[in-house]
Parts: sequence; structure tokens; C-alpha cells
Amino acid sequence: MTKSDRKAEPSSRKTRSSAKNSISLEPRSQRYLLVVILALVLTAIIIPKGGFVPGYYAPGDIASRDVKAPKDLLIPDVPLTDKKKVEAEEAVLPLYDYDAKTGLVIADQLVQGLLLIQKARVEAVSAEKLVEDLENELGVALEAEDIPLLATLLEGDDMQEGQLADVTLLRKAILSALDRMIVGNLQLFQGERKRGIVIRELESRRESPLIDFNSVIGVGDAQSRMQEEFKALPNFTKAHRKVIFSLAVKLLKPNLTFNKNETEARKQQARDDIKPVLFQVKKGEMIVREGERVTSDQIKKLRSMREIGSHYSTLSTGLGLFLSILVLLFTTHRFAKTNISKYRPNNRDLLFLMLNFIGLFVLIKLGIFISTALESAFPYVESTSYYYVFPFAAGAMLARIVLNSEVAFVFAILSSLLIGVLFGNNLVISLYALVGSVTAAHWVRHCKQRTSLYRAGFRLSLVNMLMILGLYLMSGRAFDVQLLYKLGFGMAGGILCALIVTGTIPMVEYLFKYTTDIKLLELANLNSPVLRELMVQAPGTYHHSVIVGNLVESAAETINANPLLARVAAYYHDIGKIRKPLYFIENIHNQENKHDKLAPSMSALILMSHVKDAVELARESHLGEPLIDIIRQHHGTALMKFFYDKAKSKEDPGVQQVDERDYRYPGPKPQTREAALIMLADAVEAASRTLLDPTPARIQGMVQKIVNNIFIDGQLDECELTLKDLHHIAKSFNRILAGIFHHRIDYPEPAYKERDKDPSKRKNSEDTDREPAKEAKNKEAAPAKGGSEDLKRLGMS
Repeated sequence: MTKSDRKAEPSSRKTRSSAKNSISLEPRSQRYLLVVILALVLTAIIIPKGGFVPGYYAPGDIASRDVKAPKDLLIPDVPLTDKKKVEAEEAVLPLYDYDAKTGLVIADQLVQGLLLIQKARVEAVSAEKLVEDLENELGVALEAEDIPLLATLLEGDDMQEGQLADVTLLRKAILSALDRMIVGNLQLFQGERKRGIVIRELESRRESPLIDFNSVIGVGDAQSRMQEEFKALPNFTKAHRKVIFSLAVKLLKPNLTFNKNETEARKQQARDDIKPVLFQVKKGEMIVREGERVTSDQIKKLRSMREIGSHYSTLSTGLGLFLSILVLLFTTHRFAKTNISKYRPNNRDLLFLMLNFIGLFVLIKLGIFISTALESAFPYVESTSYYYVFPFAAGAMLARIVLNSEVAFVFAILSSLLIGVLFGNNLVISLYALVGSVTAAHWVRHCKQRTSLYRAGFRLSLVNMLMILGLYLMSGRAFDVQLLYKLGFGMAGGILCALIVTGTIPMVEYLFKYTTDIKLLELANLNSPVLRELMVQAPGTYHHSVIVGNLVESAAETINANPLLARVAAYYHDIGKIRKPLYFIENIHNQENKHDKLAPSMSALILMSHVKDAVELARESHLGEPLIDIIRQHHGTALMKFFYDKAKSKEDPGVQQVDERDYRYPGPKPQTREAALIMLADAVEAASRTLLDPTPARIQGMVQKIVNNIFIDGQLDECELTLKDLHHIAKSFNRILAGIFHHRIDYPEPAYKERDKDPSKRKNSEDTDREPAKEAKNKEAAPAKGGSEDLKRLGMS
């Protein structure tokens, strides 16, 4: 290596290290981004109604908690405002338009009609044409027989002085008869006498209230006045007066009309001019006190606070809520990660927890809307009673099933605090949610079957009912029917949580590739394709895996680990031997050992490869990361001592020395208690096959020796097993192995099968079933020679 190469090497190392640092920052920035997004979404969910200000259906209800005004508020009094608007609307008087020229117009029309008749007589116009012209001129329908009578009113070819005088008298009579205000419906008009009306003269647009209602006549009265006036007309026969009166009645119309559009517009303007009536609530003012009867005024204030969003209605308070949630999430996460050993969520876990949070709060918010609607539909049920059916514990249950108890507990604390904020800083609801979440997470700890979820839901229901009873007694309220409603809702809430979690788990497993206890129940089926192939290709390994599964399940129960995970991991830990089954001693039987013809280094590589092959098969079978991690860790960095000693014995001092690292598994060492259990049980079960006389004492000594060797080799340094745990594990292994290698007594032969003592009387066929026993005995003795070699191969001698 040249000097330039040596100088370039540190710079390249710096570049690689800086690249690693930049890459390592990406997951951290992703975690921060997830926390910020979660805080933003929770703020958006909580803000819209500013928490849930409690509502009471009717005056006389008992307040469940204190409610204070968070700041100075101007709360609109909606009922009083509506009342004032109605009063303003009723104060608007009906508007009638008065047209003083109506009588003059009618008189002129009638005179014009008479003149038209005279003109038609002079011009000899037919009666049909005259009727048509009169109808167009007057705008009324006429009868043909009335025309000759009208024509006789005007004799001669030209209008004479007497005839003009008659027309003038007729005009004056009409004007005299119609000089009063005429309304279409006098009875309806008189109904407004108490309220009063406003008269608007159309010509001058001047308005004035009507004082003398008796001055107004109806259409019938106007007709009577015209009839009286027509009787006084000279030179008109009775028949002529009848025809003129008939024509005048057709032309008659009211001169005082109700203006409905203008009246309605003025009423609406009067409503709009009324400003909302506000009453002031000072900051810190007690709206309602816990245990007191709620009054109607307090109900108005509470409902108004709910409508305006209380103290979360401004941007500044929204920003404050966001910062508070962000600090709460960040500090709790950092504390748990630093001080709780099993709290190690990665980015995938944080994404799941974020969606879990959002889904939980969306469900609760939806429940709030539904309960608000039910409040009016079922007024006999208090609105607060519906809170106890909300699935507060569903999020913690899901977190416990998917991750672990520590993460679920942190989730329960955070969700309970934020639920209290959502419900208007309600400590009672927060306490209820926390107890329910912790209870539900505890009872789904080891979910060995799907019915465990419903059993956990039932236990949650019982705890909910006890909490409701306790909180009810704390409030000092007397027992009534509302308590029964709350107890029923609390019981339904536990079952609802179980239903939600049952339906959500498959989706979570599919989207996030988690291996939950429910998934482990499916993988525990020995008829799965991978295990069936293992049974056919490597029957010895299959039998070994089943026994290891029994060992680790019993040991996991004694040290409070996860028995289901340990057992399923034991079934799959050696599936990599499917690809080269005959290179492993448990599958050779009476065949030649292939390692006898291989170099020790090659044999070591073959043994190492079964871990890599198992990981690949596990990924192809979608076993999940927990099982893949255990498969990768179940040998740790253990030394293959048999092949290492064999290589040492063959090494040539003149060539390269044998490196111990070439004969160690690549690791990593077991990181969990379940992985450590697999390592211990794997070695113990394999070594137990080398015992010539597996008495309980020998089994105990063998187990203790193997556990000590693995412990001394440092393979258990990175898991959480204690010396006490190792003691319990050894005791469990001893108990299971003693049951496997139990002794049976030699039963005597039945009397009818006793043979004649004389050898000459024995038949050859009688001893055919005894010979295989001798061969079997010899075969059992054969492995005894290689027992120490097998222990060396396992690295235990």
C-alpha cells in the first residue's frame, strides 16, 4: 500500500462514516415527523367543539362536575333574541295602498263607453263589432242585448246639449258614490282594527295610520251607493239605469288594496334589525358546580358554550393545544425509551401507534356526535351516560396484542390524558379510560385462542361497571335509573372493544406485516406446508423441533415469557435443514456421515448455512419478523467445537493458523428471552440423545452443564434472562426430559406363552420375535461410542 493509498483510506472512512450518520438521521427525522403529524391530527379532532362541554337535558339535573369559564365570554341568548325578533315582526303594521283616482277612472271609462256607442250608431257599426270595441275599451265583458239600451241614451247624429248634460250628471253620480275608501274584503279588513293599519297614498307616497275605520266601505257598500245615486238621475229610464249600473259594477274595483310583498319585506327588515342579545361571562366564573341542580339559565350558558366551541375557538388556543400535545407525546416517548427496557418501537411501530391513536379518537368523536343525536331522541337518558359505551380501551388492547405490555401501558396513559382533554378536561372520563385500557391490555397478554379477546372484553365490562359504580358513589348522587343505564352502557363498552379489536387485527397484520398471537395460533398448526415438508425431508429434525417446542413452552411459562411465541419459534427454528437434511446427524440414521469426507471448514460452513436458509424460507412463508429474529439468533455466536477441534488437530504449523471466528455462528446473540430459550432447549435436547442411561440425576447434570457452558460463553449477555430465570429453566427442562426418558418395568410373560424348558421342544418360529430385540440393543449401544464426539460437535465438552 502506497502513502497516497494510506492517506486516501482515512478520508474514505470519513466519507463512509458521514454517509452512515446522514442515513442514521433519516429514521430519527421520520419519527419526529410522525409525532408532529399525530399532534396536528389530534388537535384538529379535539378543537371543533373545544372538548365536550357537558350538556343537561332539563332543569333539575345534577351536575357531574364543575364547569368554569376559561376566559371572558359573550354568550348569545338565542331564545331571548328570537323572542325580540318575533316582537319586532309583530310590531310592523299591515300596509294598504290607497288610489284616490280610482273613482275618476271608472267614471271616465263609463263615459268613454257611452261616447263609443254614440259613435258606432252614427257610423252604423254592427252590434257584434260594437261589443268587441267596448270590451277592448272598458276591459270588461258585455252582453249584446245591453247595447240597444245604451244606444238610446244618446239620440241623434250629434251629441246635443241635453245629452251632454246627462253624461255630466252620470259622471258626477259615479264620483259621488266612489268618494270613500273601498276595500275588497271588509270583514278581513275590520280584523286589523285592534292592531291598526298604515295607509299609503299612491300619488303622494305619503303614509299615515288609519284612524277612522268606519270611513272605509266594502265593494258591496260602494255598489249600493252607486245605485242610490243613479236613481236621482233625470232622463234615464229604469231599464237604462239598470244597464248603466250593471256596466258600472263590472268596472268597479277597490281603491284600497293590501300590499303583501311590502308588508313582508318590512317584517323581515324588522327581524334583521334586531341584534343578538348577549350576556357576559367573566373568566373563571363558575358556570355550574358539581352536585348542584342545574338551572335553566345554566343550561343556556352550557349549550351556548358548546355551540361557540368554548375556549378552543381561537387560533392561539389551537396552537397552544398543539404544542401541549406535541410536548406530551415527545417527553413521554423519550422517557419510556430511556427508562423502560422493552419500550423500543421502530418507525413501523410508531406509524402503527399513530394510526391507532387517530382511529381511536375518530371513533370517540363519532360516538360523541351520535350521543348528541340520541340525547334528543331519548331525553330520559342523560347525555353523560352514553360516554361509557365508547371503546376507550380498544387502542390499548390492539397495542398490547401487536407489540408488548410496556408500549400498551404508555399508549393507555397518553390516550387517557388526551381523552380527558377531548371531553373538556374531564378527569372522571380520563380515569375511567385509563383503568379500562390497562385492564383490557392485561387480559389480552397471552392470546392463545381467539375467544381470549371476548373473555378479555367480558372482564373489561365487569371492571367498567365497577368503575361506574365507584364514580357514581363519589358524586354523592342517590341511586336511580340513570345508574342502570350507565352500568348497561359500561358492559356494552367492553364487548364493543372486543368486537372492534377482533375485526381490526387481521387488517393490521396484513398492512404492517406483524406477527401477533392470533397469527401465531395459525402458524402453530403442524400441518402447515413448511412443517409438513420438514417432516418428510428431515424427520429427525422435525421430531427434534417438536420436543424443543415442548421444552420451551414449559420453560416460558415458568419465567413469565411468551409461551406461544416460544413454541411456534421452536417448530420453525431449524427449517433451514430442509435443503441439506443428510448433513445433520439427526437425519442420517444408519447412513454414512457425509462430514467424514469433508474438511472441517466446509462442514462448519454447511452448518452455518442452515440458519441463513431458514431465514430465507421464513421470509418466503411470511412467518413475520419475531420468528425470523429468533431463527437468526437461536445459535448466537456459538462455537462449533467439534469441527474447530478437528481443524486444530489437523493444522500445519507452517501454514495459516486456524481462526476460531471461522467456526462460530454469525449471530447475533439472543436478544429476547424467547430466543434464549430456543438456544438452551436446542442444545439440551440434542445432548440428551447422547445419554446412555438417562436417569434423572444424569439428565440434571447434563442440563446444568449445558446451561453453564452457554452462559460462560457469553451467549446470554444481550437478553434479559437472570440467574433466577436460568435456575427455573433448568428445573423445567429436567422435568420434561425426565418424562420423555421415563423407565418402564419389565412385565412377566403370560402363562400361556411360557416355553418348555427343554430347548429341543422349542420351535424356531417361537424365537423370531426375540431376535430383533437383541439387534436393537446392539444398535442402541453403537452410538455410545460416539457420544463424546457428538457432545464435542455441539460444543459442550
